[in-house]
Amino acid sequence: MALSRRLRRTLWVLVAAATLTVMAGAVLGPVVPRIQRELGVSGLAAGLVITTHGGVIVLASPLMGSLVDRIGARRPFVGGLVVYGLGGGAGLFADSLYPLLASRIVLGLGTAAVYTSVTVLIYDCYEGQAMERALGYRSSANSAGAAVWPLVGGAAGAIAWNLPFGIYLVAVPLGVVAALTVPETEQAATSNAAADGSGHGDEHSDIAAVLSVFRDRPALPLVYLLYFGANALLYVIVVFYPQFLAGIDVTDSLQISLYLAANGAAGGLSAITYDRLLRYVDRSALVLAALVLWTVGFGIATAVGTPTGAVIPVVLFGLGVGLVFPSTFAWVEAFAPATRQGQFSSYIASFGYTGQFLSPVLFGALVPFAGVRGVFVAAGVIAGLAAVGLATNRLRGAAT
Repeated sequence: MALSRRLRRTLWVLVAAATLTVMAGAVLGPVVPRIQRELGVSGLAAGLVITTHGGVIVLASPLMGSLVDRIGARRPFVGGLVVYGLGGGAGLFADSLYPLLASRIVLGLGTAAVYTSVTVLIYDCYEGQAMERALGYRSSANSAGAAVWPLVGGAAGAIAWNLPFGIYLVAVPLGVVAALTVPETEQAATSNAAADGSGHGDEHSDIAAVLSVFRDRPALPLVYLLYFGANALLYVIVVFYPQFLAGIDVTDSLQISLYLAANGAAGGLSAITYDRLLRYVDRSALVLAALVLWTVGFGIATAVGTPTGAVIPVVLFGLGVGLVFPSTFAWVEAFAPATRQGQFSSYIASFGYTGQFLSPVLFGALVPFAGVRGVFVAAGVIAGLAAVGLATNRLRGAAT
């Protein structure tokens, strides 16, 4: 079904906003050493500039999801973009660590609102193949952002250490465009009526109610586990691949960024074809293919010894990411209660950012004993076991 002109404009606003959720941390990655030097702080303290917003997203996303369910996604989306821009841009004027960390907390609140609102707006504005295509574009935008924003941040940081913070201000005019473009949805009106008339606001934070949904829809927790695992494995690439590259004499920061950009570009390629692939196979088949790609990619990483060969694992992993991420969002839309899409969509962000945060901790514990290649062995085993489990489940389903 052809989309109206307004829905096409809305889609591009949502896609642009999706890149900002990646930019929140990625744009500062190349300038962390400069931040450390300019502020005179430890490496750990400088690293908090990158990670603080992620912790806020984990904690704030369920609250934002409940807000979306009560008032609809449009207002949290527009407001979240403005808060994102002002919180991130405030780093331009910070001259010490604590004000900078405070601005990162504000950025995290804005990012949580944007992340969940983008998801719910796609659910509300599009349906059928149009929704699958929008989810694919959203994941493709995330991958493109992961490839491009570090390069932009690095270029800006070469001029001044705090200039990359000014890039966040792009979210403010995007918020104005969103206010003029993104429609109020029917689901938002229903949410408003339910919140005003039923008095069930506390139900959204009721753990027993959430567990009841998980009990009635046992596939839903597995979807969150998939997204947690995908993000944990993604950060195996982000955190440990540069260390691996150093072992094969690739130490230049620009060269390393190109490997990570190849990972993002591959993810963007597969994500943008996601809805077309669904014409031939179902989502679980695409996820199974991704798990196989990850298993093979990590396996190659344990053995490759040349800069050229090292491109293959990141490309294979990126191709898998472009299939798993939109599948996750689509499954949550299918399994979550229709009146609580915001709440259950917010858990995607919480599980994803938790996976990113824990990945260096969990896999890093292996480095002293097994080296970086041992990390890839463990990651490949996890992906392989997940592939076997999913394949077995598909065979059982086909037999019944």
